Amino acid sequence: MQIARRSLSLLGPALAGFKLAAHDRRFIAVSVLGTAAVAALIGIPTDVLANPWYTRMTAITTEQYVWWVVVSLLSGMLLATYAMGGARAAPHSGLGSGFLGYLAIGCPICNKLIVAVLGVSGALSYFAPLQPLLGLLAVLLAAVGLLVRLRFLAQGCPMPASGAHAS
Repeated sequence: MQIARRSLSLLGPALAGFKLAAHDRRFIAVSVLGTAAVAALIGIPTDVLANPWYTRMTAITTEQYVWWVVVSLLSGMLLATYAMGGARAAPHSGLGSGFLGYLAIGCPICNKLIVAVLGVSGALSYFAPLQPLLGLLAVLLAAVGLLVRLRFLAQGCPMPASGAHAS
Protein backbone atom coordinates (compact mmCIF):
# COMPACT_ATOMS: atom_id res chain seq x y z
CA MET A 1 0.00 0.00 0.00
CA GLN A 2 2.91 2.33 0.71
CA ILE A 3 4.12 1.86 -2.87
CA ALA A 4 0.71 2.96 -4.17
CA ARG A 5 0.76 6.10 -1.98
CA ARG A 6 4.27 6.96 -3.13
CA SER A 7 3.27 6.49 -6.78
CA LEU A 8 0.23 8.73 -6.38
CA SER A 9 2.32 11.43 -4.68
CA LEU A 10 4.57 11.50 -7.76
CA LEU A 11 1.65 12.53 -9.96
CA GLY A 12 1.37 16.01 -8.38
CA PRO A 13 4.71 17.42 -9.62
CA ALA A 14 4.39 15.59 -12.93
CA LEU A 15 1.03 17.18 -13.67
CA ALA A 16 2.08 20.68 -12.57
CA GLY A 17 3.19 21.68 -16.07
CA PHE A 18 0.33 19.93 -17.81
CA LYS A 19 -2.45 22.52 -17.69
CA LEU A 20 -3.93 22.01 -21.16
CA ALA A 21 -5.33 18.51 -20.55
CA ALA A 22 -7.47 19.52 -17.58
CA HIS A 23 -9.35 22.05 -19.73
CA ASP A 24 -9.21 20.41 -23.11
CA ARG A 25 -12.63 19.06 -24.11
CA ARG A 26 -11.14 16.50 -26.44
CA PHE A 27 -9.00 15.08 -23.65
CA ILE A 28 -12.00 14.86 -21.31
CA ALA A 29 -14.27 13.34 -23.97
CA VAL A 30 -11.72 10.72 -25.00
CA SER A 31 -11.00 9.97 -21.32
CA VAL A 32 -14.68 9.30 -20.66
CA LEU A 33 -15.12 7.20 -23.80
CA GLY A 34 -11.85 5.34 -23.19
CA THR A 35 -12.81 4.63 -19.58
CA ALA A 36 -16.18 3.25 -20.70
CA ALA A 37 -14.56 1.10 -23.39
CA VAL A 38 -11.93 -0.35 -21.04
CA ALA A 39 -14.58 -0.92 -18.36
CA ALA A 40 -16.67 -2.86 -20.87
CA LEU A 41 -13.72 -4.79 -22.33
CA ILE A 42 -12.66 -5.95 -18.87
CA GLY A 43 -16.05 -6.01 -17.16
CA ILE A 44 -18.04 -8.10 -19.64
CA PRO A 45 -15.82 -11.21 -19.90
CA THR A 46 -15.17 -11.19 -16.15
CA ASP A 47 -18.93 -10.78 -15.47
CA VAL A 48 -18.33 -7.72 -13.31
CA LEU A 49 -20.84 -6.15 -15.68
CA ALA A 50 -23.77 -8.56 -15.66
CA ASN A 51 -24.41 -9.96 -19.11
CA PRO A 52 -25.96 -13.02 -20.76
CA TRP A 53 -22.70 -14.23 -22.36
CA TYR A 54 -20.58 -15.05 -19.31
CA THR A 55 -21.41 -16.59 -15.97
CA ARG A 56 -19.06 -16.16 -13.06
CA MET A 57 -18.54 -19.11 -10.70
CA THR A 58 -17.11 -17.16 -7.75
CA ALA A 59 -18.46 -14.07 -6.05
CA ILE A 60 -17.05 -10.67 -7.01
CA THR A 61 -15.19 -9.04 -4.13
CA THR A 62 -15.23 -5.34 -3.31
CA GLU A 63 -11.51 -5.26 -4.06
CA GLN A 64 -12.14 -6.53 -7.58
CA TYR A 65 -14.63 -3.73 -8.19
CA VAL A 66 -11.98 -1.23 -7.02
CA TRP A 67 -9.33 -2.66 -9.40
CA TRP A 68 -11.84 -2.58 -12.25
CA VAL A 69 -12.78 1.07 -11.68
CA VAL A 70 -9.22 2.34 -11.11
CA VAL A 71 -7.70 0.44 -14.05
CA SER A 72 -10.55 1.64 -16.30
CA LEU A 73 -10.11 5.29 -15.24
CA LEU A 74 -6.33 5.31 -15.62
CA SER A 75 -6.49 3.46 -18.94
CA GLY A 76 -9.14 5.87 -20.24
CA MET A 77 -6.91 8.84 -19.41
CA LEU A 78 -3.92 7.06 -20.94
CA LEU A 79 -5.89 6.55 -24.15
CA ALA A 80 -6.81 10.25 -24.12
CA THR A 81 -3.15 11.24 -24.13
CA TYR A 82 -2.93 9.71 -27.60
CA ALA A 83 -5.65 12.11 -28.77
CA MET A 84 -3.55 15.07 -27.58
CA GLY A 85 -1.25 14.87 -30.59
CA GLY A 86 2.34 14.02 -31.26
CA ALA A 87 3.73 10.78 -32.59
CA ARG A 88 2.00 7.64 -31.48
CA ALA A 89 4.10 5.44 -29.24
CA ALA A 90 3.05 1.83 -28.78
CA PRO A 91 0.69 1.57 -25.80
CA HIS A 92 2.57 -1.27 -24.07
CA SER A 93 1.78 -0.13 -20.54
CA GLY A 94 -1.90 0.28 -21.36
CA LEU A 95 -2.16 -3.19 -22.87
CA GLY A 96 -0.20 -4.75 -20.01
CA SER A 97 -2.31 -2.95 -17.45
CA GLY A 98 -5.52 -4.09 -19.10
CA PHE A 99 -4.36 -7.71 -19.23
CA LEU A 100 -3.23 -7.69 -15.59
CA GLY A 101 -6.49 -5.99 -14.63
CA TYR A 102 -8.44 -8.70 -16.44
CA LEU A 103 -6.54 -11.40 -14.53
CA ALA A 104 -6.99 -9.56 -11.21
CA ILE A 105 -10.73 -9.15 -11.67
CA GLY A 106 -11.65 -12.40 -13.37
CA CYS A 107 -13.06 -15.50 -11.74
CA PRO A 108 -10.07 -17.77 -10.98
CA ILE A 109 -11.92 -20.96 -11.91
CA CYS A 110 -13.49 -19.46 -15.05
CA ASN A 111 -10.05 -18.86 -16.60
CA LYS A 112 -9.46 -21.98 -18.69
CA LEU A 113 -5.70 -21.45 -18.92
CA ILE A 114 -5.31 -21.14 -15.13
CA VAL A 115 -7.50 -24.20 -14.55
CA ALA A 116 -5.57 -26.18 -17.19
CA VAL A 117 -2.26 -25.39 -15.49
CA LEU A 118 -3.27 -25.48 -11.82
CA GLY A 119 -6.60 -27.33 -11.71
CA VAL A 120 -9.68 -25.96 -9.98
CA SER A 121 -8.31 -26.36 -6.45
CA GLY A 122 -4.98 -24.83 -7.51
CA ALA A 123 -6.76 -21.88 -9.12
CA LEU A 124 -8.55 -21.20 -5.84
CA SER A 125 -5.58 -22.01 -3.58
CA TYR A 126 -2.72 -20.41 -5.50
CA PHE A 127 -4.01 -18.05 -8.19
CA ALA A 128 -6.87 -16.37 -6.29
CA PRO A 129 -4.57 -15.11 -3.50
CA LEU A 130 -2.30 -13.54 -6.16
CA GLN A 131 -5.14 -11.53 -7.74
CA PRO A 132 -4.79 -8.51 -5.40
CA LEU A 133 -1.09 -8.28 -6.33
CA LEU A 134 -2.03 -8.44 -10.02
CA GLY A 135 -4.56 -5.65 -9.43
CA LEU A 136 -1.93 -3.48 -7.77
CA LEU A 137 0.53 -4.14 -10.61
CA ALA A 138 -2.16 -3.25 -13.16
CA VAL A 139 -2.86 0.06 -11.43
CA LEU A 140 0.85 0.90 -11.08
CA LEU A 141 1.56 0.04 -14.71
CA ALA A 142 -1.31 2.21 -15.95
CA ALA A 143 -0.28 5.05 -13.61
CA VAL A 144 3.35 4.93 -14.77
CA GLY A 145 2.28 4.86 -18.43
CA LEU A 146 -0.02 7.83 -17.85
CA LEU A 147 2.68 9.68 -15.93
CA VAL A 148 5.23 9.20 -18.72
CA ARG A 149 2.77 10.31 -21.41
CA LEU A 150 1.70 13.39 -19.44
CA ARG A 151 5.32 14.39 -18.76
CA PHE A 152 6.16 14.18 -22.46
CA LEU A 153 3.07 16.16 -23.41
CA ALA A 154 3.68 18.77 -20.68
CA GLN A 155 7.24 19.33 -21.88
CA GLY A 156 6.15 19.54 -25.50
CA CYS A 157 8.43 16.64 -26.37
CA PRO A 158 7.53 14.55 -29.37
CA MET A 159 6.66 10.99 -28.44
CA PRO A 160 8.92 8.35 -29.97
CA ALA A 161 7.44 6.77 -33.08
CA SER A 162 6.10 3.25 -32.74
CA GLY A 163 8.85 0.73 -33.34
CA ALA A 164 11.62 3.35 -33.03
CA HIS A 165 14.75 2.16 -31.28
CA ALA A 166 17.45 4.18 -29.59
CA SER A 167 20.73 4.15 -31.45
